[in-house]
Formats: sequence, structure tokens, C-alpha cells
Amino acid sequence: MFGHITLGCDNWERAKPFWLAVMDVLGHPLFMETDAGAAFGEAAGQKTFIGPAFNGEPAAPGNGVHIAYLVKDRATVDAFHAAAMANGGTDEGPPGLRPHYHPNYYGAYVRDPDGNKLQAVCHSAKG
Repeated sequence: MFGHITLGCDNWERAKPFWLAVMDVLGHPLFMETDAGAAFGEAAGQKTFIGPAFNGEPAAPGNGVHIAYLVKDRATVDAFHAAAMANGGTDEGPPGLRPHYHPNYYGAYVRDPDGNKLQAVCHSAKG
């Protein structure tokens, strides 16, 4: 569906514990890191880049934008939310069913330390 996602971050040292913990839970390895940010994923696969805005302006989260990471089970959604909360994230919707999307839609929403909205979602009927 996508090649990569780029999210703005003005202070990588502050955001780093959040991203390392969340991406570890999601199974996305650290691909590369600089003093200003990092990339998670595979060299020839999908990646998430975290770093300063290319235009040199302060990074700002998009209004109405969020990234949903598809996971294999509900336990991973729970672990994603817990890792985010333990590492500087803020809650935007705890883990749970969202039957208004479909009966098995299980997700959790968080914001990273820069305000970017993220989600982990599982569509399986099994826990």
C-alpha cells in the first residue's frame, strides 16, 4: 500500500525511547539512525521515517492525519498502547473493540511526543 511514511520530529533524543519501544512491539526493526531521527522497517520494504521537516520549519502533526499499523493480534494492540504510555506517548483511545467500523475491529490510538497520531489495529476475531 505504501513505500514509506515520514513523520516530523524536532527532538529525536526526547522521542527516541517512544519510537524504539513502539516499533519493537510492532516488529519494525531500526533500519538507520542519525542525530536528528531514524527509520524503521526494511531496506527494500515499507518504512517509517522520523525526523525534522525537510523545509527547516518546526515539525507539526497534521490535523486529521493518523497512521494505523496493522498487527496480527489484539495482544499486540494492547502492548503497543502500553509501550506508548510508558515512553512519553499520550492516550487518544485505549485498546478495545470499535464495532462501528466492523465487529472485529480492535484498536488503540496514541500520540507520540511530537503530537503525531498513531494507531495499532487488528481485524481478527481471535484475541
